[in-house]
Parts: sequence; structure tokens; C-alpha cells
Amino acid sequence: MNDAEEGSGRSRLNKRMAELGLCSRREADAWIERGWVRVNGQPAQMGMQVGPDDRITVERAAQDQQQQQVTILLNKPVGYVSGQAEDGHSPAVTLVQARNRWSGDKTPVRFHPGQLRGLAPAGRLDIDSVGLLVLTQDGRVARQLIGDDSDIEKEYLVRVQWHGPQGMVTQNIAPLFPPALLARLRHGLSLDGKPLKHAGVDWQNPEQLRFVLREGKKRQIRRMCEQVGLHVVGLKRVRMGRVTLGQLPAGQWRYLAPNERF
Repeated sequence: MNDAEEGSGRSRLNKRMAELGLCSRREADAWIERGWVRVNGQPAQMGMQVGPDDRITVERAAQDQQQQQVTILLNKPVGYVSGQAEDGHSPAVTLVQARNRWSGDKTPVRFHPGQLRGLAPAGRLDIDSVGLLVLTQDGRVARQLIGDDSDIEKEYLVRVQWHGPQGMVTQNIAPLFPPALLARLRHGLSLDGKPLKHAGVDWQNPEQLRFVLREGKKRQIRRMCEQVGLHVVGLKRVRMGRVTLGQLPAGQWRYLAPNERF
């Protein structure tokens, strides 16, 4: 896009559709290719520019396809990677099988292998981290959780040890840990040369911290802790937005219910 187009508020159609929350950019391209998108009543063309006053409409077929897309909540165990297989470790999506569906899932959706097509993590967990992993076919969900403008809270329970002046402390850390270092965890740290957003950080118990973040840099919590002398020995994500891990057992999954919103 050139500067004139930027200044006039014009942008690519797929970008505009994503901004409007209609779909992801990739999904928009697929719909345009199939003839399911119209701009001011005319069939849309791939890569075309639109302005804020252009009227974008989508065929019912696209909406029907979108309604069939699933979002799955998995309690990821240690030893699985969030995305593609690497270093001999299996991706978490391999756990999404009929036999691993949680018996407490009351969502009236029948599982079939077609739901695995395009199912991708929206917010990763390290191989040695556990807890709530969201896998989705829906680009709108992915954008909401991990898009550049995402402001969704992610909550973690983090078990730590502290390398203090007296050496490594493994028990009853909270009373010994300096308040100034806790304040730095909340605000004042940088990663990769960029300051981090404010974080909610409090002691859950004497050996475990509760983190609430609104961003998700690679191994962020572990790297934050390293900067204040803490060593992470266990990390569990328990919430993304308004959706919690709840009673979902490790290694099992359920569908995002129709009435649930992140």
C-alpha cells in the first residue's frame, strides 16, 4: 500500500474484512476466490483496495462454512509442543481424538476428523508448560487472542525457586522475596529491547506466583523471572479472557461452548 492509499483510509479488502471481524485475512482471500464477497454489490477482486465508505457483503455460504468451524480447549500436558512437531516431540493437536474428549463436555457437537483441518494454536505454551491451550479453525478467534491489537488477559500459575543472597530458596519464598523485585515483575522489565506491558503479579502461596499478562512473547514469564533471580519449576495457564481451564483433566479436550466468549 502506498502512502496516498494509507492516508485516504483505503486498505486491502482482506485486511478490511479482518478489521471488521468478519473473518481472518486468509479466510477472506478464500471467500473472494470463491465469489462469496461483494463490494458495493459487485463481485470482489483479489487484492482490491476499499475505502471506509465501501459496502462489503458476504454470501450466506461463507457464513454457513464459518459456523461449522470449531474452537477446542485442551489441557496440554508436559512434553507436547503447541505447533508443528519438533525434536521428536508430538504436537498437542494429536491429542484431539474422540477418545480424549472430556466426558464433562456437554456441547452438542459430534467430533469428526474434518475438524482437525486448519486447527491451529491461538497462543502457544512451551513444551514444559501445561494448561489451557486454545486450538481453533476460526480466524476471528485467533485474531482476538493473538492479533497485534489483542488485549485479552492470560492468567498463569507459576511455581518458582529464588536464587537469593543466602543461596537457592525452594520453600516459603514469598516472605523473603524483596517487594521491589515483585514491583519490577509488574512493571519495569524489558524483553528483546522492548519494555513489557504492565502485568498483574501476586503471590498465590509461598512458592507460587499468579501472573496476568496482556501480551505473549516467547517464554515471557520464564525470562521475566530470570531477570529478578527466580527460577520457574512449573507453569500452568488457567485462563484466557473469560474462558477458564476449570475441571478439564490433563490430556483431554472440550469444545468452546456456543455461549462462551473470550
